[in-house]
Amino acid sequence: MSKHARTRSRSRSRTRPRSEGRAQRAVTVAAFLGLLAFGAGWLYALQEPPGAPVPQTRTDARPQALPDRAARGVQRTDPLQGLPPGLSEATRARIPADSRQLVLVTGRAKDSSESDVALYTRTAPGADWTRAAQWAGRNGAKGWSTERTYGDLTSPQGVFSLTDAGGLLAAPAGTRLPYDRDAAFVASGRGVNGESLAGSFDYVVAIDFNRRQGVSPLDPAKPDGEDKGGNIWLHVDHDGPSQGCVGVPKEAMERLLTTLDPAAKPVIAMGPAGF
Repeated sequence: MSKHARTRSRSRSRTRPRSEGRAQRAVTVAAFLGLLAFGAGWLYALQEPPGAPVPQTRTDARPQALPDRAARGVQRTDPLQGLPPGLSEATRARIPADSRQLVLVTGRAKDSSESDVALYTRTAPGADWTRAAQWAGRNGAKGWSTERTYGDLTSPQGVFSLTDAGGLLAAPAGTRLPYDRDAAFVASGRGVNGESLAGSFDYVVAIDFNRRQGVSPLDPAKPDGEDKGGNIWLHVDHDGPSQGCVGVPKEAMERLLTTLDPAAKPVIAMGPAGF
């Protein structure tokens, strides 16, 4: 064999392994690309379907505030609904559900003639009450009674509507209750302690205890009988106990007359502390 033939033979024997190496590398690359494509397919399959909401990324790690109670549908249950805790559950239950105005008279004691008078309002039936004003007041000379009789010098305890008003003076501007101005609104004699009664009936609001509604406070009718007495009013305080009415300062009567509205179904709840 010639020298050139031997050279070519060696050259061919060295070239073959390099070709085979390139083929193996090509197979390896193809397999790797195949695995990448397979993995990408699985990742796509695990993704949320089209149109699914994309979770929002938290911007910080602070604890998130709970939704508002109203948003969660949780209703606040306050049995007092803004009224003072000394008012009994039985009395609160007697306040009409559709009333939006309340005059609350709280006696200092069962046999006391001194009391605290507050005006409460609320925006809608079932809403909480808000105290709008408060004054010192007077009531019957011998306190309170659930079985009042004529002449016993007690004020009737309970919850009563307020539907009619009147007085010696003209109604303050803005008065909404039916108002009867009459010269007969003049108190005769003197008070329980001998004090003057002048001006006591300048303004009055009838308390619907043993009376007909929709008429002047001067109406003498007593549907439940004469023995229970009547003509129980909110009126101007004469600096002394009453025979059964509730007395408040003159400015308080003006405030009540310009606030009480028949559309708001005003009522008065009155009695000793804890009633």
